[in-house]
Amino acid sequence: MTRRFGAALLGCAGLSLTREEAAFFGAFQPFGFILFARNVSTAQQLRALTTDVRAAVGWDAPVFIDQEGGRVQRIRPPMVRNWMPPLDDADRFQAQAPAAFALRARIIAHEMATFGIDGICAPLIDVAHDNTHPVLRNRCYGRDPDTVLTIAQAVAEGTLAGGALPVVKHLPGHGRAQLDSHLALPRTDVSLTKLESVDFVPVRGLGALPLAMTAHVVYATLDDKPATQSPQVVMRMRRDLGVSGFLMTDDVSMNALSGTVPERGAAALAAGCDAVLHCNGDLDEMQALADRIGPLSDAAQARADAALAARPGRDLVPTADLVAAYKNMESRL
Repeated sequence: MTRRFGAALLGCAGLSLTREEAAFFGAFQPFGFILFARNVSTAQQLRALTTDVRAAVGWDAPVFIDQEGGRVQRIRPPMVRNWMPPLDDADRFQAQAPAAFALRARIIAHEMATFGIDGICAPLIDVAHDNTHPVLRNRCYGRDPDTVLTIAQAVAEGTLAGGALPVVKHLPGHGRAQLDSHLALPRTDVSLTKLESVDFVPVRGLGALPLAMTAHVVYATLDDKPATQSPQVVMRMRRDLGVSGFLMTDDVSMNALSGTVPERGAAALAAGCDAVLHCNGDLDEMQALADRIGPLSDAAQARADAALAARPGRDLVPTADLVAAYKNMESRL
């Protein structure tokens, strides 16, 4: 019998799982988990934590992390390698950037596998503009849609080859945001023609991947609600942009969204998102959210099952060989 998941991906508060968290996760059965720097101390501790969250739900649930490289890298040296910000690395490698980013993503997937993490919230499909907010800009892969799409495809392929599931973000494009959505709600008033010809291009190219994440951004030509909570935007992504995979929200703890956390999550599901991402590890918030949203819909469950079926097996290529290939590319710059 297919396991029915709760309509959320959830974080935990600290370095180890509390008895209360374990009981809640076991009862709610979230689709997966997400970890942050607050959850990381040592390799041994992190392996124990990923083992414990899976034990709490009684199955091999996916465990995700934001490990883009650069500023957004939840696990850092000496546990893993340090990486340049993506936009800087893309500028450095120029025409060789897709091959370099495929290797980089594959190595990151290997690094995460050693800790029991098998989902990486990347690639980004956000096109960098001159006025893109600094919280996002150097996380982008390029300044034009074709470059972003090509490198994002390479990141997705490298992540899968390395044994992890990629999560494409932030749909349908966060690059025009001039505010930090952790703090406020960004809005773009550019025409639909511009969105279609620039920002939506990478979405179309990667829409068939098994997992994706929405943007907390208002696209005023489509709706006055943020994409995460907009039926019009979600429908356009599904119908016109080819987004067929499991669609999760960006973190509903972020201040771009208004209302209580349960209200934010319910609005996202009503708009057509499959599941709610809640990241801050606040158990009271998570319990209130779970009570409000319940299990996945039938359609979301089918997409969740398809995403899990797409989980790659362990990469048999030695990490050292991948690192040597990456360093060889660097030496030729």
